[in-house]
Amino acid sequence: MQQDILINWSPQETRVAMVEHGAVQELHVERTLERGLVGNVYIGKVARVLPGMQSAFIDIGLERAAFLHVADVWHPPAEGETISAARSAQALIPIERQVFEGQALMVQVIKDPMGTKGARLSTQISIAGRFLVFLPQDDHIGVSQKIPLAQREELRQRVQTLAGTEGGGFILRTNAEDAQDAELSDDIAYLRKAWSRIKSASLKLPPPSLLHQDLNLLQRVLRDMVSETTQTIRVDSREQFELLQAFGAEFMPQAVKKLQHYKGERPIFDLYAIDEEIAKALGRRVDLKSGGYLIIDQTEALTTVDVNTGGFVGARNFDDTIFKTNLEAAQAIARQLRLRNLGGIIIADFIDMARADHREAVLAEFKKQLARDRVKTMAGGFSQLGLVEMTRKRTRESLAHMLCEPCPVCEGKGIVKTARSVVYDIFREILREARQFNPQEFRIVAAPKVIELFLDEESQHLAGLSEFIGKPVSLQSETAMGQEQYDIVLL
Repeated sequence: MQQDILINWSPQETRVAMVEHGAVQELHVERTLERGLVGNVYIGKVARVLPGMQSAFIDIGLERAAFLHVADVWHPPAEGETISAARSAQALIPIERQVFEGQALMVQVIKDPMGTKGARLSTQISIAGRFLVFLPQDDHIGVSQKIPLAQREELRQRVQTLAGTEGGGFILRTNAEDAQDAELSDDIAYLRKAWSRIKSASLKLPPPSLLHQDLNLLQRVLRDMVSETTQTIRVDSREQFELLQAFGAEFMPQAVKKLQHYKGERPIFDLYAIDEEIAKALGRRVDLKSGGYLIIDQTEALTTVDVNTGGFVGARNFDDTIFKTNLEAAQAIARQLRLRNLGGIIIADFIDMARADHREAVLAEFKKQLARDRVKTMAGGFSQLGLVEMTRKRTRESLAHMLCEPCPVCEGKGIVKTARSVVYDIFREILREARQFNPQEFRIVAAPKVIELFLDEESQHLAGLSEFIGKPVSLQSETAMGQEQYDIVLL
């Protein structure tokens, strides 16, 4: 599938869009003042150990302490022991016997801070290169699951030979499938040099200190996103184009010939209406070509996707209408997960299908679309309630959390009390205060819509309240107030 990568650069923000056949498939945004931390290596200080949670809080110099769970405390497997067995055995050792308060610890960020949660850490360091991921504390040679099984053993043997006896393990990335020995050797040398710098810095710098910073978004485009199907990588900044050329020539020479400097008069994102796609990706509703639509709700615990037929009535019978809507929705949901960078637990509520073959076809299409995702995903079958449960690895903030913040009026609830509900709240508050205080007058300061209701439909009730408490009640409209906000002033 042909793929184009568009890069819109400005000093304060870098935006990257991956386009396939004219449709945007992925969006990535990185802001200079809010760069992600995933991949960064720190020398941190253990601030607190929590045996009850089997976790520790580590000070790495951020606003909030980072979080280290016992499962992420790494010890290399014993000889002949598998990594999964080593992890299981390690998790049985209480964290209080592995780390202690005040201890200096080398850690790597595996998940960015999100919402009220601090960054998540691991003590297993991994450094990503062009073809390989280096595991300096391990001797394991692994191969990406996306590489055909027949080639894995041969690749493993090649890397084992090239790595020699210096120590450290490697995982072959998917794009290493056709790499030459010279390219793999260069990658091994680069990664070992990077690890040497990290070790050296860890002996010189006091905790908390940054030892190694992962590549910026522009560089990660060349390292992680470019594939054989990529036709062009267009950059709208001459300066960044030249920097990427230099970086690519050293580390990713195959990608350099795909780089182009975009000189068009129209903004680069206007070529495929990408700003419109970003605006749509921040909304709840996603319209399908057939007339159906999705409703996507992102919460703290999980993301739900509801599929509806909407105005689609084109198929021969009801079962076919539902089937075609669900097939289109399966493709749209997978694309929206990539576009919005949604992670964690995701529940897809497809329209109920009576036929088992229809359910199997929709599930097969959904899993096929998810397989295109570069982020790890796992999907189950239809539950007894007709829901599909899945997970998508979450390492960075979603697009909505990066670009938006909770509404100050509704505080993120998405709803506000009606004006009449606020009026009745005010009535109760005045009654409460009339029992405690004895002012000459009560003055209600509220939003115009609330004051309007007091003067119109609720005027009789307001007069009755004033008579009951024996005090006059005056009204003051305040346009700057939200509908739920009000003040009762005692005069």
